[in-house]
Amino acid sequence: MPRAFASPPETTPVIIAAKRLPTAKAGGPYKNYRAHQLAAAAIADIMREPGIAGESIADVIIGNATGGGGNVARLAALTAGLPEQIPGLTVDRQCGSGLEAIVLACRLVQAGAGELYLAGGAESISTAPARAYRGPDGELEFFERAQFAPYETGDPDAGEAAENVATYYGISRARQDSYALQSHARATAAARNGHFTQELTPFAGVEADQGPRGHLTPELLARFPAAFVPGGTVTAGNSCPYSDGAAVVAVTTLARARTLASQVEAAKGGVVPGGSAVGLVFRDSAVTGNDPNLLGVAAAHSTRDLMARTGMTTGELRNSMLEYNEAFAAQVLATADLLELDPNLFNHDGGALALGHPYGASGAVLVTRLLARARRGAEPGTDAMAMISMAGGIGISAHFQWMQL
Repeated sequence: MPRAFASPPETTPVIIAAKRLPTAKAGGPYKNYRAHQLAAAAIADIMREPGIAGESIADVIIGNATGGGGNVARLAALTAGLPEQIPGLTVDRQCGSGLEAIVLACRLVQAGAGELYLAGGAESISTAPARAYRGPDGELEFFERAQFAPYETGDPDAGEAAENVATYYGISRARQDSYALQSHARATAAARNGHFTQELTPFAGVEADQGPRGHLTPELLARFPAAFVPGGTVTAGNSCPYSDGAAVVAVTTLARARTLASQVEAAKGGVVPGGSAVGLVFRDSAVTGNDPNLLGVAAAHSTRDLMARTGMTTGELRNSMLEYNEAFAAQVLATADLLELDPNLFNHDGGALALGHPYGASGAVLVTRLLARARRGAEPGTDAMAMISMAGGIGISAHFQWMQL
């Protein structure tokens, strides 16, 4: 049962709308679009939601991990046609960037800095620029990815780190493949049943996520060789695909959300469509670091810290809507074990193993999914948690609660 719901202050942050592009395979249909263009498409769509007027937006905050610098958020806001007085802030916490952007927007609403923010993330792995260090002689030394931890500490690539997690926590190949199969099956069923329809912004001719593979079988997954470490258990089949995508949410005060809901209801003759009179209330968030060599379980530690801050029990966590970024099946399973959770509680409509992992956007996708899931019939007061582990051994978790406005 949902926890007893105390009436929050009118300044409490509420997520009232969320949109995301269908996630596309890197090098696929979005290959000619940069990150700001993907974000702009989601922004333009969310601006069509009732009561979200351009001139009333305090700021646009966008997470991005592999872009070319500059200010992706500002560029996206202008590309989407927002008024030029709206600034734009770009956040880089790698895979957690999109969720961090949303949390920052919520914190700004709490602080009274503004009443309406657009926040989320975008990633175009397809168009990510080549990057290089300039040596003392002026020559360029190109690199595949940035450094996230001192080399003497350990700075493994994500796939190698997933193998470290699998070995350290005893996560078998069979468990990883089984979980990956479930993610694809859930995502395929969710798409077939229309669970993604309301949250998706069709773009560049893409109307559905490209990743889910309904034809996968245990036998097919078993044929994949180790992808990162010879003789290892992490394969292309139980890892997420490289992806392009974007997701954006609208964050406002509870007071403003209630006003918007009333206006929509009046305009529609007393009928509030699409869940306009409900929203995800922001409760709190925590960010925690751990060993960079085991970066995949960092969200277990941030979730524990968040539970301690909010007083949430393990039993209450088990009864919450849980969205956790599935970069690798090994890290999902290890995180679930550390939190004493059944991994089947995560991602009821499938996760990144099937849907894809557009780095800077993925945290925002989690929140978009929570809002969509809640609108399909969650009881008022239901807790919701978004969790993501990221490069360098950092975890971020955000706690929301589903509320009737």
